[in-house]
Amino acid sequence: MQKTDTHDLAVRVWFRFLRLESRLQIAVSDRLREIGLSVPQCDVLTTLTEAEGISQQDLAKRLYVTKGNISGLLDRLEDAGLVERRSIEADRRQYAIYLTPQGREAAEKAIAVQHALIAETLGKLSGDELAAFEGLLISTRDLVRGYQEARRGRAALPAKEPAQRAGEGALRSSRAPT
Repeated sequence: MQKTDTHDLAVRVWFRFLRLESRLQIAVSDRLREIGLSVPQCDVLTTLTEAEGISQQDLAKRLYVTKGNISGLLDRLEDAGLVERRSIEADRRQYAIYLTPQGREAAEKAIAVQHALIAETLGKLSGDELAAFEGLLISTRDLVRGYQEARRGRAALPAKEPAQRAGEGALRSSRAPT
């Protein structure tokens, strides 16, 4: 394959990947809306199933959102009775976030919705196809990380081990780090 053919293929794959990601986001959003949640609400609730009591600041970092975004989102979730904020003894300016029983139930429903969607889509692929797809995703992620680090003027950081990647263990978030 010549260099221009490879470039053309890369461009085609790039746009197919972007369209696929968009379609998956729409599918997740539609399915979550059926149970009364938005994607960001799902992200918070499902993250709290693994990190209940996390500080508001750490939750924002974990979800790659601003403190302002997480504050407004938590306000709405608290108003809906799904989470509660508790002052942190060591620093009363910070809050630890906890699921209420209704929040835990909503998180479990959201996880079930995601599992069903995965079964209906990626679950149709064979084990070999999934392993190959995962390998390509990891390679692509590493290339993008290297690009981002180079743009920031730093050397690329080594990839983290799978157990170190937030959100890549048990299914918890529709926005797991890439």
